[in-house]
Amino acid sequence: MEPVRRVAGRMAPLDLADVDTDQIIPKQFLKRIERTGYGPFLFYDWRARGNFVLDRAEYSGASVLVTGANFGCGSSREHATWALRDVGFRAIIAPSFADIFRANCYKTGLLAVTLPESQVRHLIDLVSEDASAEVTVDLEAQQVRGDGFSYRFEIDAFARECLLGGLDEIALVERHETTIATYETHRAPWLPTVN
Repeated sequence: MEPVRRVAGRMAPLDLADVDTDQIIPKQFLKRIERTGYGPFLFYDWRARGNFVLDRAEYSGASVLVTGANFGCGSSREHATWALRDVGFRAIIAPSFADIFRANCYKTGLLAVTLPESQVRHLIDLVSEDASAEVTVDLEAQQVRGDGFSYRFEIDAFARECLLGGLDEIALVERHETTIATYETHRAPWLPTVN
């Protein structure tokens, strides 16, 4: 996983609450285990109806998705985060996220930022009026900054460490391999060892 320190770029608004993972990527596209190639299926049913906000040319290439509360609710699907990353999103800003979705974001290197409803509303209104509006989501400083504003956000310390270091769970354990090996040598003789 690549380290995530800052995400800077244009925003795309999805002014909807309770967007579930089946809307993000429908179940019929979950038959593969590769982590890429899901972009065309992102919000598939909504895009099929036409005039979907994220299909508008002015939001093409946006790296930050700004959306409503409870984003990513529903079943656990890492495919949803893979699809969001596939189309270029590197950060999502919302008033709240489903816990499992947020965890999947962190595991796949997608920055999920929670801001108060009023600040999210400001960002949605801003990008809806000016599609060229840019923000910087700074994980190190824990701030979302733009022209004339700066919003502080909180993030779980463990998730922050993993994102900044580009560490998934396996890489994190590997960082402590020497400590684990030392511990294993001092275990009681009747317990199994790991060789």
